[in-house]
Amino acid sequence: MTSEVFNTDCLEYMRTLPDKAFQLAIADPPYGIGEDGAKNHSRSVLAKSQEYTPKDWDSKAPDKEFFNELFRVCRHVIIWGANHFIENLPRQNASCWVVWDKENGENDFADCELAWTSFPTAVRRLRYKWHGMLQENMAQKEERIHPTQKPVALYRWIFDRYAKPGDKILDTHLGSGSSRIAAYDAGLDFVGYEIDKEYFEKQEERFARHTAQMSLFVEGGTP
Repeated sequence: MTSEVFNTDCLEYMRTLPDKAFQLAIADPPYGIGEDGAKNHSRSVLAKSQEYTPKDWDSKAPDKEFFNELFRVCRHVIIWGANHFIENLPRQNASCWVVWDKENGENDFADCELAWTSFPTAVRRLRYKWHGMLQENMAQKEERIHPTQKPVALYRWIFDRYAKPGDKILDTHLGSGSSRIAAYDAGLDFVGYEIDKEYFEKQEERFARHTAQMSLFVEGGTP
């Protein structure tokens, strides 16, 4: 099993790949709606939200070339926020959407996030609370390091349903590294790209802490 990540532009990387180099892409690209850190802290009602370094990477969504390359290099694709750029997605075999119900209470954030998938199966939904300091699993609460961070549990749920042993996974916009942690725990080969240096370094630290904890657990045995 391998877990490789790079602090560079994912599009430049994909241009160098042969067709269908990955079995599955799990992409969370910018939606183009300004959720890049500047206003996150002011919008919570149920719990205080984290403050992040203001950025501008969510000022626009990826262009058509990104989607063309993504579909070229991956056999199957799951794309978060696809309702914001539906015009760039294939219309055939588009019956399977993933719905993440964040149960996030009264605020102006979306109640759910939608992911388009290339799998010709039914729509699926996961309910998992994710609102400021409030999380579904408070006993194993995740540190928030990115304004659009998704929980590791969400990616574990996805990989359990849409990946299989031996698959090679691509994440074009690594962000907080939740997908990387879930892939590592599932024993999947993984490649991730993150262009922002600050978030790349933060996810590296987060991944190192997780793997160290897992090593201690394995060495110490199950309590």
